Amino acid sequence: MLKEEKVTVLIVPGYGDSGPGHWQSLWQQKQPAYRRVEQQDWEFPQRDQWVATLEQTVAKIAGPIIFVAHSLGCTLVAQWAATYSSNVGKVQGALLVAPPDVEQPGMSLVIEGFSPVPLQLLPFRSILVASSNDRFISLEQSTVLAHAWGSHFVNIGPAGHINTDSGFGEWPLGETFLTELFEEYLL
Repeated sequence: MLKEEKVTVLIVPGYGDSGPGHWQSLWQQKQPAYRRVEQQDWEFPQRDQWVATLEQTVAKIAGPIIFVAHSLGCTLVAQWAATYSSNVGKVQGALLVAPPDVEQPGMSLVIEGFSPVPLQLLPFRSILVASSNDRFISLEQSTVLAHAWGSHFVNIGPAGHINTDSGFGEWPLGETFLTELFEEYLL
């Protein structure tokens, strides 16, 4: 795990939050200095409210930030970067894991206003980690998002949604990706 204390790692969960066995939660348990975005309503996400909450969280953090986003949290990061500019300079990198295709049929029944997804370069380094059999997004669409966002793309093979239901607990490979982002920041 990361030893550097100057950078705040900000956990950005997706729909439903990340439960106690989710790798995001386990990382935060191991590293109590990691912060977490706390949305008002995890079950009925609304874009404007979630983006504003992320902005408020970022504004309260002094110093550089690295996002660790999962699922809808990845889309949230892209929406936030497209909406706010005052604090975007604080963000030094983002680990974006298993973003969903919010434009696929049926997704709008669960989430509100996250479509269309901004397809512009993120103003910070990012790694997008995808699975070849994620039921929430095709590998091709993951590649489209990575290219649009300027993210380094990593396909970890058949890994479902890279969450607890897919058998992921601590996920040491993910920690390796986070360390890569951290080392890039330190260069």
